[in-house]
Amino acid sequence: MTTTDLPLFPLASVLFPGGPLTLRIFESRYLDMVRECSRNDSGFGVCLILDGGEVGTPAKPAAVGTLARIVDFYTLPDGLLGITAAGGARFHVERTRVRHDGLLRGDVEYLPSEPLLPVPAEYGLLATLLERIAEKAGGDYDRAPRANFDNASWVGFRLAELLPLENIERQQLLITTDPIARLRLLTEYLQRFQHD
Repeated sequence: MTTTDLPLFPLASVLFPGGPLTLRIFESRYLDMVRECSRNDSGFGVCLILDGGEVGTPAKPAAVGTLARIVDFYTLPDGLLGITAAGGARFHVERTRVRHDGLLRGDVEYLPSEPLLPVPAEYGLLATLLERIAEKAGGDYDRAPRANFDNASWVGFRLAELLPLENIERQQLLITTDPIARLRLLTEYLQRFQHD
């Protein structure tokens, strides 16, 4: 398998394939990264922080992350750069290194795309739940094509980002490469809410 050199942006959140990401960019290492991504029409990797913080010294990232592609730039009310990115392919980080400016870079291996599978009848309730949440969330969620609600991967990833889960649970859902197994995990996580 071949590896790709990718700038990494460790965050205290998990980005899923097809998911949205908005960021305030103010550290010079990340301003340089955004410039590099724009110049090369490339993306950057988003990984959950396992140890450390989003600002300051480089944090320790999770081994599995998601490629983020910048889709919009804007100036925030405080004058800082804002970006909107979209989640792409998942990857496994083989090695990391810290550049002189503190930017974390990784040699990553992209994970294969998941098969397009329908939502099995026993998980139909998850698709219904997502429809209700999407109506309330509005925006891109509510405008999604009807067919997406019968795509096991799409339903699993959208629920993973919309439900009030712990980041470690979200990371487990990201790592899971079988869309049906992801729906099974979500069903287990949802049982917790029934007891609250």
